[in-house]
Amino acid sequence: MALGWGQRGHQRWSCPVPAGDSAALRMPGRVPGSCGAPGTRGRVPGSCGAPGMWGRIPALLGLALALASLLPAAGARRSQDLHCGACRALVDELEWEIAQVDPRKTIQMGSFRINPDGSQSVVEVPYARSEAHLTELLERVCEKMKEYGERLDPATQRKSYVRVISRDGAKMDLSGLKFDGDVTSSLKFACESIAEEYEDELIEFLSHEAENVKDRLCSKRTDLCDHALHIPHDEL
Repeated sequence: MALGWGQRGHQRWSCPVPAGDSAALRMPGRVPGSCGAPGTRGRVPGSCGAPGMWGRIPALLGLALALASLLPAAGARRSQDLHCGACRALVDELEWEIAQVDPRKTIQMGSFRINPDGSQSVVEVPYARSEAHLTELLERVCEKMKEYGERLDPATQRKSYVRVISRDGAKMDLSGLKFDGDVTSSLKFACESIAEEYEDELIEFLSHEAENVKDRLCSKRTDLCDHALHIPHDEL
């Protein structure tokens, strides 16, 4: 092993040179082994103690960690937008189905057993908002999610879900909407999860006529929407 000598200004420096590279000491511009003279042609950044890539690694690691920390938040936002949109679409579809039922249609509820006095504890209630009808709707309503598309708000980067197929056949503005199999399948899956988990709450809210059910159920009761109060009631 030999020592290579160099000079820069009034400072002298040295670095080890493999024995087979001793001839390189006499060749200007040659990089002996992995060591080059600072300021000379052929210098290898980062060799012989010169600052190079190794000095930038902490900064790069810090940047990578910062970017990685943003990923969970972005994923949580996407998931919340999806479940919020599914909840609001679910309620909207249920309310529309209820409105299509003849208000004069009734269903008998109660026990058909004969009481000691010979009477029966049976009452007739409107069919539209009966538990039997609502339960039936919850089993099939999520199929309607195939008629929805995804819209991205450029200002807030939040996603909402709106119909792409009108119920009355009217032409709709589809500009800025994403409508494909991934959107509809994800929305349908979220809808089915909500219908199963919050079946009791859905029946409770829809068993009688009320205003702003989407906000009251999807935001205040279930906390599926953190920004529902800022969404127009007729958006979905």
